[in-house]
Amino acid sequence: MQSSPILYPKGPVAETERDLLFLATAIMLFTLLPVYLITFWSCWRYRANGKGAYRPDWHKSIFVELFIWAGPLVIIVVIGVLVVIYTYRLDPYKPLVSDEKTFRVQAVAQNWKWLFIYPDQQVAVVNELAFPSGRPVNIEITSDTVMTSFIIPALGGQIYAMAGMTTHLNLEAFEPGRCTGRNTQFSGRGFPHMVFEVQLLSENDFARWLDNVKKANKRLDSMSYQKLLRPATKYPVEYYSWVEPELFSRIIAKYTGASGALPLQKTGSLE
Repeated sequence: MQSSPILYPKGPVAETERDLLFLATAIMLFTLLPVYLITFWSCWRYRANGKGAYRPDWHKSIFVELFIWAGPLVIIVVIGVLVVIYTYRLDPYKPLVSDEKTFRVQAVAQNWKWLFIYPDQQVAVVNELAFPSGRPVNIEITSDTVMTSFIIPALGGQIYAMAGMTTHLNLEAFEPGRCTGRNTQFSGRGFPHMVFEVQLLSENDFARWLDNVKKANKRLDSMSYQKLLRPATKYPVEYYSWVEPELFSRIIAKYTGASGALPLQKTGSLE
């Protein structure tokens, strides 16, 4: 059985998120456990033949009031402080500290597939993301359709992709392996199939993977991109040995009116 990517993370960002989940759960147990203990104690003490005193006129206890309200209040404050601390610590735009050079990827959401552009390597791949493990990765994300949501659960949190805008996600993988990414925002009939495989490779394996991509007989320019933009479900992995420079910027410019933009097509769909 496949292990949970949340409980068994493959990167430092996801590991920190898991630790925060465990910590918050443990703190909340301080409220839950006393409630259960007091419930069982009350049932035992005030059972039919128990020794608990019957006090029909009892209505107030300062000690009980403090116990009921002080505990949850302290827990709320503690969790609130943790939320503030980890909100800044896990900021998806914040570059990861590393001695290694950051690897760059540009991701474009379409109906219903993901296009990954490697600007430094000048190649592009559909529905497969690969990068070296042990290096920080900066993923610049946009959408050429309706709003979608990008997530690789084993490596980090979720972030939205929106037309005419860019969002950033900084991730890293501990070691070589594989995991899965997906769109978690409903975006039409092909939404359930909008998944992609993530290849976490050693430097040598990534070099071989890149050589394989560069052997592909397809090139991604403005014209071929318009064909790729057609809605399709269960789209296969596709390699492009060359990608037009600044294609990612031109995709964004379609929705901002900037110069050099690609032709604007009706691509949004919730059918």
